[in-house]
Amino acid sequence: MTVKIGISPIAWQNDDLPELTRDFTMDDALRDAAEIGYTGIERGRRMPADTEGLRAYLDRYGLQLCGGWCSGSLLANDFDAETAQMRDQVTQFAELGAPCIVYAECSNTVQGDRLTPVNKRPKLGRDEVTDYARRLSEIAKWTADQGLPLVYHHHMGAIIEDQEDVDWLMEGSSPEVGLLFDTGHLVFGGGDVMATLDRWGDRISHVHYKDLRAGIARQARAEDWSFLDAVEAGAFTVPGDAEGSIDFAAVTDRLARMDYAGWIVVEAEQDPAKVAPFEASKLGYDTILEQCRAAGLTVETR
Repeated sequence: MTVKIGISPIAWQNDDLPELTRDFTMDDALRDAAEIGYTGIERGRRMPADTEGLRAYLDRYGLQLCGGWCSGSLLANDFDAETAQMRDQVTQFAELGAPCIVYAECSNTVQGDRLTPVNKRPKLGRDEVTDYARRLSEIAKWTADQGLPLVYHHHMGAIIEDQEDVDWLMEGSSPEVGLLFDTGHLVFGGGDVMATLDRWGDRISHVHYKDLRAGIARQARAEDWSFLDAVEAGAFTVPGDAEGSIDFAAVTDRLARMDYAGWIVVEAEQDPAKVAPFEASKLGYDTILEQCRAAGLTVETR
């Protein structure tokens, strides 16, 4: 059973806060990631759009495509409209051998709205989430038929944010809906990382290691900050940072006991003027590699 360590380019190229990363390029992201030792990187908007161009771009740095974000609109779309909206990305990811597509409902999220507190995010009732989960299952079955698993990204500011939301979504959906297990978003949302691993381990097929500066997260809640305000203030950081609050050794040990085989992806958006992307990303990589080996997980390295 092999684990691969990948990274999101968000530390170098933040699509939601481009002014933060204006001094960095996507080439910086891929070059640094490869030098550090990462074997994969998630799709970024400023990568080549066409499939062969993207393949060549990744090959230049010896990196695999280890997934990427898909902005879903299933609350607004029917099945045909949603699959039409996703088709090109699903086809591209399948052709490039990506392990999954990272799906999140964005039709009514406040995650990118600087004027709306994250506390004001949309919250659905259980029956509404169950109905959404049923419809999402049909989308996940369709992507699986195209050769690409779907994993759902619970996310701050969105309809699936807290522990209750995650549990309802998993309970109401078919096994084709995988769970992207994101440590930082789960804890920020008030969830329990170990309980989620225990309950939904058989549905977790993609992992984001993101640490949380708990004091900043509490301040964001108390003072009604937007999600982007919290990000800019430094709510998130990488595994291994002394300012973090998540026990990644315990998480990694639990993944090992689950026989997890897949990607562990560092995704920690920060202000590069305060935290250098290369140094932070290297700390994240070194920490994960050490913890995986300590837990008995075999890691694919460059």
